[in-house]
This record gives sequence, structure tokens and C-alpha cells, in this order.
Amino acid sequence: MIQTQHTPAPPLTPAIAWRQALQTKLMDALDAAWAIIERSVDPAEIREALDRAKAIGAIAIMGRKVALLEPTPRTTPAKAEHAPRALEKLKGGRRGRL
Repeated sequence: MIQTQHTPAPPLTPAIAWRQALQTKLMDALDAAWAIIERSVDPAEIREALDRAKAIGAIAIMGRKVALLEPTPRTTPAKAEHAPRALEKLKGGRRGRL
């Protein structure tokens, strides 16, 4: 049996909460526009719904750009990585000699 490790979800930062809220609003607006397109036979109403869908897409693109401005969280290196580096410093940078 193969076991996979479950990685915990990242903490909910204000930026992540903002992205999720924006995505929910955009999806609801797009669903509403799609419903108008499906049920309507009036070309003017369909055109207006299509224009609204295009505007939703433009907002989504800008939202993605804003979301990418958030710096990625840095992880601290494990203590196991410090030991070899410290040993190399003690060696004076020469390999294989103490």
C-alpha cells in the first residue's frame, strides 16, 4: 500500500481571502450573464450580457495581475542543512581536509 503525505493548506492570508472573494463574485456575475444569454431572444439584451461577460473577463485579468503582486512566503531552511554548511566553514572551504 502506498501512502501519500498530505500537505496542509496554506494559511488564509488577506490576499488569499481577497482572491477567493473576487473569484466568487466574478463567477456569480458570469453565471448571471450566461443565464441571460441562454433565456433571452432579444439581440440587444444578449449583446449587453456579452459585453458584461467581457467586462467580467477584463476584471478577472486585472485581479490575477494584482494577486501576483503578493510576494511568495519564504520558508526557513531545515536545521539539517545548517550542519553541513557549518562543517564546510570549519574545514575552511577545502573539501576532504579537516
